[in-house]
Amino acid sequence: MAGHSKWKQIKHKKAAADAKRGAKFTKLIKEITIAARHGGGDPAGNPRLRTAIDAAKTANMPADNIDRAVKKGTGELEGVTYEEATYEGYGPGGAAILIEVTSDNLNRTVAEVRHLFSRHGGNLGAPNSVAWMFEKKGQLYVDASNHSFDATMEAAAEAGAEDLMQEGEQHVISTDPAELHTVKDRLAAAGIEADEAEIAMVPQSTVKVEGKEAEQLLKLAEALDDHDDVSKVFSNFDIDARTLAAVGG
Repeated sequence: MAGHSKWKQIKHKKAAADAKRGAKFTKLIKEITIAARHGGGDPAGNPRLRTAIDAAKTANMPADNIDRAVKKGTGELEGVTYEEATYEGYGPGGAAILIEVTSDNLNRTVAEVRHLFSRHGGNLGAPNSVAWMFEKKGQLYVDASNHSFDATMEAAAEAGAEDLMQEGEQHVISTDPAELHTVKDRLAAAGIEADEAEIAMVPQSTVKVEGKEAEQLLKLAEALDDHDDVSKVFSNFDIDARTLAAVGG
């Protein structure tokens, strides 16, 4: 879990000082649209759509924007047709990187992703070159400053979670993907509201990356994450606090 959570921790810190709201809204709208297209427009019967709408609400997206995105997905309103794909590769230091994309032109997107890998010292790989290193999990992120580790651990265990660890300023709770919303609701009933919930690809082991390679790797991860068509970036890197501070993460 440490690799993915480490990147989430870095993103969490950057988000406090980074107002890329418009770009974030674009990605959330894409996810809502494609979730509604695949599973219908009712979040009660479409867990993926519920997750996307919850994320949009957390980001303070206006309700009208959410409603339009749902209707574009269900076909009630005209909209762009998006496709999904997963790309895999290696970054500096041998870190495995898994990228989920949502695009209206996958040929353009894969060319741009390949360029980002090349530019930042990585290589785009073949299908399943790194995917086997990751496991799909539900993950919930709880503000550690508002809830103690012990209280969160007790509530998570009673809610049916599989694991809990602290990463920086957040408690990271892992669940079976199908149980994500059940665990989230049970935690909320116990007084612990998750700041974010997602289906994540969690590395089963990690690779320690240091020095110049760590700096290059973080630049690659950020460049990928900033791309309009990239929905999520997962990696198995582990960078210690001293190295992270040295590279400005």
